[in-house]
Formats: sequence, C-alpha cells, structure tokens
Amino acid sequence: MQFNSFAFLGFFAVLAGLYYVVPQRWRWPLLLLASYYFYSQFQIVYVLLLAYSTLCAYGFGIWLVQRETPSRSLLAVGIALQLAVLFLFKYVDFFAGLIEASFAPLAGAEAMALPRLGWLLPAGLSFFVFSAISYLFDVYRRTLPAERHLGHFALYVAFFPKLVAGPIERAAPFLTQLREGAVFSTAGVTLGMQLLLWGLFKKVVIADNLAIFADAGFTNPAFQSPITLIVAVYFYAFQIYCDFSGYSDIAIGLAAILGYRLMENFRRPYFSRSVPEFWSHRWHISLANWFRDYLYIPMGGNRVSRPRWYFNQMTVFMVSGLWHGANLTFVIWGALNGFYQVLYFALGGARKAASARLPKLVWGALGLLLTFHLVLFSWIFFRAASVGDAFMVIGKIWSGLGMLPMLLPAYNWSTSFWVAIGLIGLLLLVEILDEFHSLWTWLTRLSTPVRWGFYYGLLGLLLVVGQWGMSRFVYMQF
Repeated sequence: MQFNSFAFLGFFAVLAGLYYVVPQRWRWPLLLLASYYFYSQFQIVYVLLLAYSTLCAYGFGIWLVQRETPSRSLLAVGIALQLAVLFLFKYVDFFAGLIEASFAPLAGAEAMALPRLGWLLPAGLSFFVFSAISYLFDVYRRTLPAERHLGHFALYVAFFPKLVAGPIERAAPFLTQLREGAVFSTAGVTLGMQLLLWGLFKKVVIADNLAIFADAGFTNPAFQSPITLIVAVYFYAFQIYCDFSGYSDIAIGLAAILGYRLMENFRRPYFSRSVPEFWSHRWHISLANWFRDYLYIPMGGNRVSRPRWYFNQMTVFMVSGLWHGANLTFVIWGALNGFYQVLYFALGGARKAASARLPKLVWGALGLLLTFHLVLFSWIFFRAASVGDAFMVIGKIWSGLGMLPMLLPAYNWSTSFWVAIGLIGLLLLVEILDEFHSLWTWLTRLSTPVRWGFYYGLLGLLLVVGQWGMSRFVYMQF
C-alpha cells in the first residue's frame, strides 16, 4: 500500500477518524495495529522481521541499563543482531559477487561460484534497523532511559508514516510525545494537510512525470543520444529530490494530523552553496545526523589529525553509499561525495582568498551552481544500473558536447517535455519563496480566495497530470 494510492488515502481517512474518536489510552494500540497492517500489505512475512528488530532492541535496551557500567560488548552484540538481518537480505549476494570477481583471475577456467540467497529486500528494512540501532546507542550512552513499555517501543519502531523511508526519527522525542498523548490541534491538522498535499504533488505530479525522461536516458544508455542523456541526468536530479522529499513531506504531514512531530528531513538542498552544506544541513538530514552521531563522532570526527579527519569523512560517505544499496554504483557515489567534502576543506585557504575578490552575491551564485553540478554528476552513478552504464552516460555526454548545436534541433521537444520544465519552474519558485519565509506562513497572509486557489490548483494538477499509484517511492528500495 503506497502513499501515492487512493487505497492508502482511504485507509488513512478511516484511521484518523477512529483515532480521534477512541479514548486516549486506546490510541497507541490503534496506531500500532494500523502500522503492522500497513507493513503487512507489502509482504506479510516482513512483519516477522519488524517484530524481530523490535524485540531485540527492546530486550537489549533493558539489559544494557541493568548493568552498573555501560557494556560495550553487550551493545556490540545488540547492534550485530540488528545488522545481521540487514546483511542477510541486502549484502550477502553482493559480497559473494565481489569475492568471485576478486578470485576470478586466480581461479582460471574453474571460476569460483558462491551460492546466492536471492532474497528480496523488505521495504524499509534499512530505516527501521537504523532506528533500533540509534535507540541502543542512546541507551548505552545513558542519554535515554530504556523504554519499559513494549507497546510504546514497538510503535516507535513501526510508526507507519516513517516506517519504510524515514525520517529516521530518534527514540527520545517520539517516546516523549507518545507518553504525553496526542491532542487534537487545528493548527497541526492544517499543517499536516498542507504537507500531505505538497508531498503528493511533488511525488505524483513532478517526480513521476520527470521519471519518464530519466528512465528513457538511463535505460540502455548506449543507444541514447547525448541530448537525451543530458535531459535524463538533469531531470533525474529533480525527480529523486521530489520523490524522496515528497515522501518525507507526506510522512511528516500524516504524523502532524495524528498529533506527532517528526524531524525535518529536507531543507531546499539545491540552494546549497557547498557540498558540506548540502549533506549536513539540507539533504536527508535525519540520515546525515545519524551517521554523524553514531559513526563519524565515535571514529573521532574532526578531533583528530587532518589525514585521519579526511579518512573519517571518506569512510562515512562510502558507508552511506553502501547503506543505499548493494551495488558498486552506490559505493562510487558515496566516495565521490566524500571526495567533494574532503576537497572543500583541503582548499579552505584558496576558497577564502577567492571569495574576498568577488562580490558576495557572485560568490554565492558560483557556489550554488558548482555545488548543484557536482551533486548532479554523482547522481549519474546513483541512478545507473551498473558502473559501466554510468561511464557510458558520462562518455556519451562528454563526446557529444561539441555536437549539441546539431543535436538540439533533432530532439523531440514534446508537450510533455515543456510540462516537465514548467513543473520544475513551479517547484523552484515555491522553494525560493520558502527559502526566505515559510511557504505555509506566507500563504496564511494571503486572502482566502488566493490561498484556496493555490490549494485547488495543486489538487487539479494532482488529478489531471498526476501519475497515481504508477511507481514506488525511490527510497523504499533502500
């Protein structure tokens, strides 16, 4: 059951109605039951994995606080049990292939053939496993007491708005809200409906219409023209942003309607003026914070020698790449962004000297354009089916740059293309307004006809241009 389906909207409407009718003490059981039902709609056996992750984290959390001093070995076992499921479903076949490739030159004619599990990756596995691990870390560090209420803890792990693609919410704020109990708030429901509408618009209207052009370029790139590939790369950058941030908006909006606050996950990332700003403050913020708190800082962060600091940054980004998928394309994508990060800090003196010679506005614009195109280049590896396909796309675009004047007239400048350009323009316009002042606050200052005209305009585009239920959210595969 996808967020971008009428079946889900019907499910949520019934749930929200029941939620505010039943007494407060029955609300968390209702949400827990609804969350497990929601997850069972992907594959009912996946519910067992969700229950396993929950019970392991719950049990080890209580075990950790029963020790007088924090037990690192106990924490390691608890984390290992969480990662074991992730490894079996996501990485066994990947590493088997790497081992075969590594020993192939030595094996000669008798090439090594390791067995494969061939298991399908359960939706949201990486997300709820990371939620469980962050809880164990926080209990170990004594920054969070172990949760004794199994039902409350189970709802923290399984809460359906965030379950399959985040945000990767921390246990402390969520469990605190759960204990306090949600209270109906007109402002909260209004904000939730606004985010739900905008998130659906970004996914169903913008992302899924751009996906047509991205798929056309990245499917069999050897047979595509350079201009088709250029369009695919640029459109994919906006597709994945609208797809993933759209999911986050919907998740945060659904939670707000139910009286819960989830953390912000995106903050207009393509307005970043540096790669560190992009990854630390604007793109997939919950994951960036997770890696910062539970991997980067424990490795020493920036409180080490400069070479070790660079090593820590590269490690975090490469692990992040591997988290996204068991494919070398994701590892290269992570390594590229880690290299951008290291290069940015290594050239700190040169950057300061250059910025002093240019007007602030010019320097900011150059930083924005450079950051966008560095990230754009890395998205090629993120989207390509293989490393070979990624280099095929890069090679064909590079070799075709000189022929663009001849290729442009031959491209199919269809109505769909110009609709896609218009949708990107609308997105950027809204985000420019939002960058300076909250969009929803700004809307409240407009007259009622204008405000509702905006809402009905989005609804109209959802119904006319939207690709309802046509595709999964991109990050559900991770």
